[in-house]
Amino acid sequence: MEEIKAKTMLSAYQKDSQWFGHHYNLNIYKGCSHGCIYCDSRSECYRIDNFDEVKAKENALLILEKELKTKRKKGVIGSGAMSDPYNPQERIHQLTRKSLILIDKYQFGVSLTTKSSLIERDLDILLEIKKHSAVLVLMTITTADDLLASMIEPGASKTSERFETLRKLSSANIATGILMMPILPFINDTEENVSSIISKASQCGVRYIYPAFGVTLRQNQRDYYFEQLDKKFPGIKQKTMQAFNDRYVCTSPNAHRLSRVFEQLCKESNIITNMKQIIADYQSEVQSEQLKLF
Repeated sequence: MEEIKAKTMLSAYQKDSQWFGHHYNLNIYKGCSHGCIYCDSRSECYRIDNFDEVKAKENALLILEKELKTKRKKGVIGSGAMSDPYNPQERIHQLTRKSLILIDKYQFGVSLTTKSSLIERDLDILLEIKKHSAVLVLMTITTADDLLASMIEPGASKTSERFETLRKLSSANIATGILMMPILPFINDTEENVSSIISKASQCGVRYIYPAFGVTLRQNQRDYYFEQLDKKFPGIKQKTMQAFNDRYVCTSPNAHRLSRVFEQLCKESNIITNMKQIIADYQSEVQSEQLKLF
């Protein structure tokens, strides 16, 4: 695996982050091999050459440990915003696992976003971190159908495998959630898909679901998305271009109806969908976990 130079691993501390309460962000890898047709991280503005090739950051663990040692403020470290921390290279190099060991050593919390069942391997470390800090696992799920998932997310774990991973983590008392995004216009923006995801999430003990009923398209990513639509979904490119022209945010024409269905079904299943409530809920577990130890 190619290595690239890096000066830092952690972003600056954020006191009141509105994205799942992340105080720091960590991307141990650069690039992603899941091949999702909709991934915004492929856009030119992020300056990632050969995005589909996963690269490691040179001396990543040494840099990370140095930063963890010197951070004066503890908090939750989020990983997975730009590159999936559980890409296939992780099976060999284990940089994410080794990062989690350091995060545990220096008493930080962690929030992981992935599309891979490989995260099950690190349950032991997540449980150790949970003894002193907040832990959250977010699984991106855009469709309940394995076949459709293989078309729009060809390199990721099957949807059924992701749900099984969520079940295992939830059973171990790890706070779990679903990023139900993007819901692609004219492809998976149906009531059947949304209700299926919520139903399976409830069965697996998932506590949170956060949705986005649409997709963002810009720069070269727009071209890539349209190229994939021509290959896999004939006719959808034309409908998308007619509906959205050159807009960056392409909201599903069904968004209002799907949102109402989504909120009602999540309410019936006691699944939290409000971001502030999600943050408060999983971060409040730290105190109760510490009380158990005593």
